Amino acid sequence: MEELELSEQCRQGNNRARKELYEQYAGRMLGICLRYAGDRDTAQDLLHDSFIKIFDSFDKFTWRGEGSLRAWMERVVVNIALQYLRKNDVINQAASLEELSEEYEEPDASDVEAIPQKVLMQFIEELPAGYRTVFNLYTFEDKSHKEIAQVLGINEKSSASQLFRAKTVLAKRVKEWIMNNG
Repeated sequence: MEELELSEQCRQGNNRARKELYEQYAGRMLGICLRYAGDRDTAQDLLHDSFIKIFDSFDKFTWRGEGSLRAWMERVVVNIALQYLRKNDVINQAASLEELSEEYEEPDASDVEAIPQKVLMQFIEELPAGYRTVFNLYTFEDKSHKEIAQVLGINEKSSASQLFRAKTVLAKRVKEWIMNNG
């Protein structure tokens, strides 16, 4: 089924369409959940909650052309993940990482491109929850520090600090991976 027809059938409660929607998009949505959750069990719970919300909210979906269904679903998934993170206050939980330097050396883009995407996503999943959440919102959702601060209930400086620390940890992991595998 095409996206428009699929969305209309889901809006009408057609279970075959819902199954097709799930089969078509679950993998991509699970990837988003993993980026925010950091572990597969929590990510699968978030995916489940997200699809329940999606199926219950089709009356709020407006078709805006090819790709709009996926974009809407991704927003729902991100919102469910953020709701979970806020509820469990993982943003404010202290991360026990070694002291980070005030500067970090950003790896060359060509070095980063040499690392398999699965490895890079694993590095992101392993970040402490606060770092990971801010990094995801800034990098993948294109949010500003002001928007991130509003969404997470933190101040802008905390958002900037968490992003800096996430980038520092990721740069270190990339450097180590390149030394060991490059």
